[in-house]
Amino acid sequence: MNRLAHERSPYLLQHAQNPVDWFAWGDEAFAKARSEDKPIFLSIGYSTCHWCHVMEHESFEHDAIASVLNEHFVSIKVDREERPDVDRVYMTFVQATTGSGGWPMSVWLTPDLKPFYGGTYFPPESKWGRPGFVDILQEIGRVWKAERGKVVESAEALTVRLKSMEQAAPSADVPGVAALDNTVQQFRDAFDPRNGGFGDAPKFPRPSELLFLMREHARVNAPQSAEMVLRTLRAMALGGMRDHTGGGFHRYSVDGGWRVPHFEKMLYDQAQLVIAFVEAAQLSGDPFYAEVAEDTLLYVMREMTDEGGGFYSAEDADSIPPEEADSPSAHKKEGAFYLWRAAEVDHLLGDDARIVKLRFGIEPEGNAPQDPQQEFTGKNLLYVARSIDEIAKETGKSPDEVVDVLHSARLKMFKERLGRPRPQRDDKILAAWNGLMIAAFARMARALRGLGADGREAGRPYLEAARRAAAFIRERMWNAKSGVLLRRYRDGHAEIDGYAEDYAYMISGLLELFQADPQPMWLEWAIALQRRQDELFWDEEAGGWFSTTGRDPSVLLRMKEDYDGAEPTASSVSVLNLLTLSHLVSDAQWSDRIERTLRLFATRLGQMGRGVPMMAAALSTHIAGVQQIVIAEASSTGSGQSQDALDRFVALRHLPFAIQLRVTAETGRALASSLPFVEAMQPVGGVTAAYVCRDFTCRQPVTTVEALEQELGITA
Repeated sequence: MNRLAHERSPYLLQHAQNPVDWFAWGDEAFAKARSEDKPIFLSIGYSTCHWCHVMEHESFEHDAIASVLNEHFVSIKVDREERPDVDRVYMTFVQATTGSGGWPMSVWLTPDLKPFYGGTYFPPESKWGRPGFVDILQEIGRVWKAERGKVVESAEALTVRLKSMEQAAPSADVPGVAALDNTVQQFRDAFDPRNGGFGDAPKFPRPSELLFLMREHARVNAPQSAEMVLRTLRAMALGGMRDHTGGGFHRYSVDGGWRVPHFEKMLYDQAQLVIAFVEAAQLSGDPFYAEVAEDTLLYVMREMTDEGGGFYSAEDADSIPPEEADSPSAHKKEGAFYLWRAAEVDHLLGDDARIVKLRFGIEPEGNAPQDPQQEFTGKNLLYVARSIDEIAKETGKSPDEVVDVLHSARLKMFKERLGRPRPQRDDKILAAWNGLMIAAFARMARALRGLGADGREAGRPYLEAARRAAAFIRERMWNAKSGVLLRRYRDGHAEIDGYAEDYAYMISGLLELFQADPQPMWLEWAIALQRRQDELFWDEEAGGWFSTTGRDPSVLLRMKEDYDGAEPTASSVSVLNLLTLSHLVSDAQWSDRIERTLRLFATRLGQMGRGVPMMAAALSTHIAGVQQIVIAEASSTGSGQSQDALDRFVALRHLPFAIQLRVTAETGRALASSLPFVEAMQPVGGVTAAYVCRDFTCRQPVTTVEALEQELGITA
C-alpha cells in the first residue's frame, strides 16, 4: 500500500497497491525531488484507460521495475480527468516533441517541473518498435547523473519553446460566411460516403462537428450537410460502437466501419451524442434517431446516476471474462462484458436465437477480429447486420413478429449479462461532464413534447433527471458566497477548484434546463456562473477564456484551448452560452466578448475550421441570428391537445438558432425580475399564443400552427 491509498481519484486508487512509491501531484512530491536531487517521473492517465491498465500490469506492479523508479526518480500519478490543467501542459510537450500523444502519458521532469523527455505507453522491454520502459529508466538515470547540465539546459529550452507557442493574433473582423463555407467543404472532402464519419480508422464520435453541419443546413438549407450527419449517426447507431444490449455508446471505433469498438463508455460521449441524435430526429422527422437518444439516456439513468442525482464519469473497457469468473488467476480483458459466443445465445434464446444471430451478425466461430492477445477469439461483437425486413423474408415471419422477438431477446440477454463480472465504474462526479449531461436530459425532455399525445408526460422523467443533477451540483459543488464551482465530487467530498470548462459546460446545461423548465433559479445561477467565469478566466488582452486561473505555480503554462476534440473548448461553448444569455438578458459586455472571441479564432475558422467545429457552430449561430420563441400558455380549460399544438409544433422542428420558452401566467410572474419582456406575453383571447422575437423585439402573437409556420418561415 502506498500513499495513493489516501486519495479519492479512482485512477489513483487503482495504483495504491503498486510497489512504486507513488505521490499525487503536489508540494510533497516536488519537495522530495528537490531535496534528493532526483528527476520526476510523471505518469498521467484515467481510470477507464485500457493501455493505462496494460502498463500498470506490465510495469508498475513489478518489484524490479518499481525498485528502479523508487531509487532514481520521484514518481507522480495524475488523473487527467481531475487535473486537466496538468495534463494539457505535458500533453502539449509530448505532442510537440514526438508528433503524437495519448494515455498513459509518461513524462520525465526536472525537480522544478520542466519536461525533458516524454512519450505515451512504453512496453516493459523493447518491442513493436517502441523502446522498453526499463531501458528508458536506466538511460535517463544515467544521463541525469553523468550529463546533468545538458538535461537541465534542454528542459529550459523546451519550456521556453512551449511558452512561446502562442495562438494566432486576433483578426480585425469577425469571420464571415466564407469561413463557414470553407469548413463545410473540409468536412465534405473528409466524409466517408460508404461508412459515414470523416477520415479513416480509427473513427471517433465528435458530435460538435455534426452540430455544426446541422446548423449550416438550418442556416442555408444545405441538404448535403444534413445527409453527412444523418448517415454518420445512423452508422454509429447500427454499428458495434453502440451497446445493443444495454444502451449507450463505447468510446470509439478502431475500424472505419464503426463495427469494432474500444469498449470504455464515457459520460461526455453519451451527453453530446444524445443532443446530436435529438437534433437529427427533429431535422429528419425520423423517430429512429430519437429512439437511440432515449435508449442512451435510459442507460445513463440506470447505470451512471448517483443516488443523489449526479452523473458518474465512465465505465471501463476491461473486465473478467465470464468463463474465468471463478479463477483466482483471471485477468481482465477488453470487451469481455459485451461479447457473446454463439453457443451462449443458442442456450439462452432457444428458437429465437436464429433471429437474434441474423440481426446482430453472430457467427458460430465468432465475428470479432483476431487480436494479438486473442481476447476476442471465438466471440461476437453485436452490430446490426440485417434489417428487420431482410430477417422477416429469410425466416418467414412478419416484421412485427421479428421486432417482438428482438425486444424479448434483448431483455433476456440484458438480464443474463448482469450475471457477468462488470467493468469497473468511475464514480467520480465532474461538474463539466454533468453540465453536458444536464443539457442532454433537458433537450430530450423538451423534444418529447412533440412526440405523441402524451409527449409532456413522456419527457417528465428526463426533465426530473436534469433537475436532480443540477440540484446536486448546486448543493454539493457550488459555493454561492465565494463564487467557487468545484470540479470533482466523490465519496462525500467536493474538491478541486473548477476550470473554465466546468463553468462553461454547467452554464450550457443550465440554459438548456431553463428552456425546458423556465424557473428563475436556473437562469440566475447560469448568470452568476458566467460572471464568475469571466472574472476568473477571460483574457482581456486577446479575447477568449483561459483554461485555468493561472494562480497555481505548479502549472507551467496558462493555456487557452483552440481545438474542439472529444470535448469542445471552453471558449467555443462560452460563445454559444453568451449568444443565448445575451438574448435573454441585455449586456453589452457579453456581446463584445462574443465578437472578440470569434475574432481571436478567425484564423483557425478561416483556414482549418474542421479543427474547431463548435466554434464554427457558434459563428453560424452568430451570423444566422438568434430568435426568441415564447409560448404563452393559456389556463388548462379547454382541449389539452389544442392548447399544446403550438408547443408540439415547435418541439418537433429543428430550430437550432431559437431560444424556446414555454411559460404560464405563474412562471411569467416569477420571471418578471429576470426577464421583464416575458411578463407582458399573455395568451390571446384565452388561447395559447406564440411570440417570435429578435433582439427583444417581438412580432404580433399568433395562435395557430399555420400562422406560426409563417412567422418562422418553415413548413409543416
